[in-house]
Amino acid sequence: MIDDLEKVLEGSGQPGVAELRCCLQELFGGPAASGRLLEQQALQPRAKRVFRLRFAINGQTRSVVIKRLKPEIARRNELVAKRWLPAIGLNESGPPVLGNVADRNGVCVWQVYDDLGQHELDPNQVDRERIRAAVELIARVHTRFAGHALLGEVRLHGGDLGTHFYESNVRDAIRGLEAWRPAAEQNGLRDHLLGRLYQLRDELPRRAQTLAEWQDSETLLHGDLWAINVFVIPAANGLHARLIDWDHAAVGPASYDLSTFLLRFPTEHRLWVLEQYRQTVAAAGWRLPGERELNLLFETHEYARFANRIIWPAIALVMDGAGWGSEALAEIDAWFEEFEPVIPVAAEVTA
Repeated sequence: MIDDLEKVLEGSGQPGVAELRCCLQELFGGPAASGRLLEQQALQPRAKRVFRLRFAINGQTRSVVIKRLKPEIARRNELVAKRWLPAIGLNESGPPVLGNVADRNGVCVWQVYDDLGQHELDPNQVDRERIRAAVELIARVHTRFAGHALLGEVRLHGGDLGTHFYESNVRDAIRGLEAWRPAAEQNGLRDHLLGRLYQLRDELPRRAQTLAEWQDSETLLHGDLWAINVFVIPAANGLHARLIDWDHAAVGPASYDLSTFLLRFPTEHRLWVLEQYRQTVAAAGWRLPGERELNLLFETHEYARFANRIIWPAIALVMDGAGWGSEALAEIDAWFEEFEPVIPVAAEVTA
């Protein structure tokens, strides 16, 4: 048996800890396995739902990452790792899921992953070989899954991040803000955000048309393609990229992922990263729009995300009078104010 297993998340008050400990014992070889817990580290100190555990098992060090998820999100991650990516020949390119276990009340699922180490992509330390490996994987996921028979299954389990995502978020954000009756000093914030949203609603036909023109690129999306979710790992045959944390996996245009990924890089590097993607998808017969059209697509996706973020503080203000809601809305209003084209305008003009 593994000594100190009872110390995993000891005193944390987390649901499903007993089930998690049993799962870890089984993954490490059952009752015949012997070892002890060496280290426990919270990787998200605020949320307290992702941890790195390091064990000495049968004389060898073994490190895993555990993550507490809603059951439907755990199922989505498992489908990515064991069904969707393998369906396009990318078995070893997703989250390295070792096992799942639900708490007895079905409130959450603990998912256990192999620890990939400290190999996250750092957009501020531009290593072109590592970025190229990452971009090539992203492009392979997008091009190989485009038009795939499993898109319906992905949509069922993950949703749709295309035109419907833009339209529904804008309309729901408008409903929330229209129902809010703020104090006089907050009327300006409410009216300013509503003005932005009314304009986005009026722009829906133009933006939907632009998205429709690139409809052939509807594919499996990671949905949250920040650099911290991209690992590039040295291997015997070169660099090996993996994409983790597919909590927001869905169907939609490839530009949705591309927008998120490019925005993680300093402005001066985005055109080069975009060109790497353009070259890779060209080999699969894709022809990307020009920078002007891409900027409109990227803006549409970003504004849809902004609108989505408005919904929840607006509901909190209407239903609960939550004081944090107006602060959150003021921050989102600043995002609109500060947003600039993803691809620099100067580069767009000279392209």
